[in-house]
Amino acid sequence: MNFKISKTVFYNALQIASRAISNFSPLPAFSGIKIEAKPDCLVLVGSDSDISIKTIVRMNKEKSLSIKETGSIVIESKYILEIIRKMNSDEIEFEMIENASAKIKSETSEFKINGMRANEYPNIDFNCPTMRFEMNSDVLKEIISQTTFATSKSETRPVLTGVNFNCSNARLNCIATDSYRLAKKTVDLDENLSFNITIPARNLIEVMKTLDLDETVMISVSDKKAQFVIADTLIQTRLIDGVFPETERLIPVSFNYELEIDSQEILSAIDRASFIKNDGVSVIKLSLDENECLLSSRAQEVGSSKENLKNGVFKGEHLDISFNGLYVFDALKVINKGKVRFSFSGEMKPFIVQNVEDHSLIQLILPLRTYA
Repeated sequence: MNFKISKTVFYNALQIASRAISNFSPLPAFSGIKIEAKPDCLVLVGSDSDISIKTIVRMNKEKSLSIKETGSIVIESKYILEIIRKMNSDEIEFEMIENASAKIKSETSEFKINGMRANEYPNIDFNCPTMRFEMNSDVLKEIISQTTFATSKSETRPVLTGVNFNCSNARLNCIATDSYRLAKKTVDLDENLSFNITIPARNLIEVMKTLDLDETVMISVSDKKAQFVIADTLIQTRLIDGVFPETERLIPVSFNYELEIDSQEILSAIDRASFIKNDGVSVIKLSLDENECLLSSRAQEVGSSKENLKNGVFKGEHLDISFNGLYVFDALKVINKGKVRFSFSGEMKPFIVQNVEDHSLIQLILPLRTYA
């Protein structure tokens, strides 16, 4: 095994593959990156068995890769990344030597590093599932950023640590909930597919890190795994076992009260009030009527705050409602700019937050008991 490669190209590919590697890998081999030199390309694989990433560096007219001899080896991820990052040359020569070791050279430096034989690396099935569809990278980024924050951080109910992708009649519903809040993003597809899978949130975040602007992503799913193919990188994730809860019945369909306001105005107001906490929770109270919209917070040990939301427009009878400020803050951040609508059914009933002009995203939050 012997090849020459651009330092930048090699380092970027190593970084992509290393995203799948965990500090708590179940097998020693999974702490390394498998590097395979083929006649016309270099294939790098990283995995922790939960998520696997394969990225390909192809020989091209820029001649950023030149393969002299094929072969494969596994090198500890943290070591090879550190070596390549610190080498002071535009081109690097990589050669496999005796006893599954590698020699890495530049114009002025040389490293020898112990590796592992490639046949000791677990075999990963990268076969593509037959159910597949395409999606623009910007749309996929929106799905991931607007849902993953609402997943549970607790492993008590593993299925809630992922985002549920439920597709029927060419409509894809992506839902995340931790039982106290819910985020639902709806996207129309060109294909009429039917599937119901739950993907770990942390794996989706790794997918998002690989996405560039305005590119096509091929997504393939089965009842065991999901694949995301982005240019020359394939990200494969396991699915979470278990039945995702039926959430449609939780989303109200009729409302007695509505508040419309600029998202940045109320986001800033919540941010200013959030340092006042009760037992580590920022409890925000809205006191709303058609003449005045007040946002307040209070904690006996800290103090209180009150702010008039001057540009808020409220419809309905007087309403007092309290909520976890962090939950609404998170929801507003992913809604992006523009006017938002808070739709309420009552002071102790779930309420939803939406961009006035975008109904593809619903954020639902459970209220807290109103303090006096």
